[in-house]
Amino acid sequence: MTDQALKVDEAELRGLLDGRWARVRERARDLLRGDEFAPVSGLSVDDHRARVLTQLKALAGTEVPGYGFPESVGGSDDIGASVVAFEMLVCDLSLMVKVGVQWGLFGGAIRALGTEPHHAEYLPGVMSVDLPGCFAMTETGHGSDVQHLRTTATYDPATEEFVVHTPDESARKDYIGNAARDGRMAVVFAQLNTDGAEHGVHALMVPVRDAEGRPMPGVRIEDCGAKAGLNGVDNGRLWFDRVRVPRTNLLNRYGDVAADGTYTSPIENQNRRFFTMLGTLIRGRISVAGGAGTATKAALAIAVRYADTRRQFARPAADGRSEEVRILDYLAHQRKLLPALARTYGLHFAQEELVTRLHELYGAQERGERDEYAQRELESRAAGLKAIATWHATDTIQTCREACGGAGYLAENRIPQLKADSDIFTTFEGDNTVLLQQLTKGLLTNFQDYFGDLDQLGLVKFVAGRFVEAVIERTAATPLIERLVAAAPGRGTETSLYNRGWQLELLEDREQHVIEGLAGRLRRARKDGSDAFDVFNRAQDHVLTAGRAHMDRVVLEAFVAGIDRCGDQSTAKLLNRLCDLYVLSVAEENRAWFLEHERLSTSRAKAVTQAVNDLCRGLRPYAVTLADAFGLRDEWLGAPIALGAEHARQGEGAAVSAT
Repeated sequence: MTDQALKVDEAELRGLLDGRWARVRERARDLLRGDEFAPVSGLSVDDHRARVLTQLKALAGTEVPGYGFPESVGGSDDIGASVVAFEMLVCDLSLMVKVGVQWGLFGGAIRALGTEPHHAEYLPGVMSVDLPGCFAMTETGHGSDVQHLRTTATYDPATEEFVVHTPDESARKDYIGNAARDGRMAVVFAQLNTDGAEHGVHALMVPVRDAEGRPMPGVRIEDCGAKAGLNGVDNGRLWFDRVRVPRTNLLNRYGDVAADGTYTSPIENQNRRFFTMLGTLIRGRISVAGGAGTATKAALAIAVRYADTRRQFARPAADGRSEEVRILDYLAHQRKLLPALARTYGLHFAQEELVTRLHELYGAQERGERDEYAQRELESRAAGLKAIATWHATDTIQTCREACGGAGYLAENRIPQLKADSDIFTTFEGDNTVLLQQLTKGLLTNFQDYFGDLDQLGLVKFVAGRFVEAVIERTAATPLIERLVAAAPGRGTETSLYNRGWQLELLEDREQHVIEGLAGRLRRARKDGSDAFDVFNRAQDHVLTAGRAHMDRVVLEAFVAGIDRCGDQSTAKLLNRLCDLYVLSVAEENRAWFLEHERLSTSRAKAVTQAVNDLCRGLRPYAVTLADAFGLRDEWLGAPIALGAEHARQGEGAAVSAT
């Protein structure tokens, strides 16, 4: 890598990152301004909840809520825009989550699982917030295991009503956003029973409060209370004591009950029906990944700006004078922030690609063109990206806190709030460990066509009964990636570490080796007659490693595709350096694997570490530009240390020293 200075086209870089939905990002920058949306700290739980509800209602008067809803009810039918708009709400992550609950989860479930009558009756009120709602899926006893929820909805043909009931404490709906204070209606997920037969989990519209805000008869509501973060969101618990709702309150796109109790569905297989229904709600998982990404960007913007200004320890000069060094000039500090910045760029491009896939697939489905393979692939990719992006957010925001020293611990500098608010994203929309297991299933040949339980036993049964081999699912940039890999000179020690084809091949080879090893391990264990659960449990570390290896490769390919879209040569060179830092950081983190499997020699592994050092030094002059390119307004960052306070302090100190 050369240290030759690059002239970066900042407008080109911003436009590249804003991507297909640049207009949505710009609109958010225009809307989320002034005291109404400025980050605040130190509010009581009640005051914070009231403030966020006011912000939500203010947004309801704009085009933002309509992005994700049909034109028939006043929306703009732009699913991609709805996800991108959610990502931009970093001024307060409580607002981000409140928006996600109201328009993403509650409204999204009505749109995806309901039919035209439901859309016409409910969605206008959802968009205007005249009907605040809840997404009542999670139960105390079943969080990630949605298929085995215990809340019941039993049909009574005598009254043409469903009786919704909480049979025991483990079946109470828990951590439900909007439930503690604001929600009036809930989409409740329950086991559907009619004519004495069980038909699996379905969703029903259940009123939880009347117009005056009082709990409806048979509905018990409890406030979850103060949390580590996101206290502007009123999470609560719900119990139902034989609550009756009309038959028409069943969201019946995938399963319906006639007046006499007859059950019908366009999907006969219950497992397949369940996973099809769940798959329509994938937007929430993709949104969480994007929201975590924006929180990461905000923390990095604060930490990088501060490190570029803050000085500590003197460097002796030839003339005998000394000057304190900016902390971002220290290699150790560069290593804290710049590899994280590089990974954040890669994840940004991977997120943009995933949102595009969601948008296009949703549009095809609305036209009646259903591609089950593409849907399963989207779900697997969303599971993996959500896990990787939210873990990255947790790690990086903590690193940024430490990188800012004591200043990073002050509430006024925003990082503590970002840390507290984003931590739960690793649990939102599915536990990350479970999601990586789900992703790994999709990496086994033909699993996309298999509708089994999302649990250990389902995977083991599948592997035991089929021949499996590793498959490499390319990203959208297939021709470009294949050309680069084909041009790679091989694994020889003379190959440049900066050769993109070699880098792509390195991560692809690791992924394929790990997956093939996992498949063989599971097959051999089952042939020995081992217990199915024990087989999977012993291989669980291998399963998670496979998921991570896959996502490392996917993010690299998305990064490469993003650079390929860059129209300015100098800016593209800078991004190529950043991409080098991402992939070589991954290689360094996993060097034990590469050494053990003889993919890197000892000298080559040492060269990787030296290359990471060189890249950090070379990228240091561009760090602020790269962080600012995400386009987060200064008022969203809301951190004095990132907005000139440190520079002013140093100026005052210099003035005092001069007198």
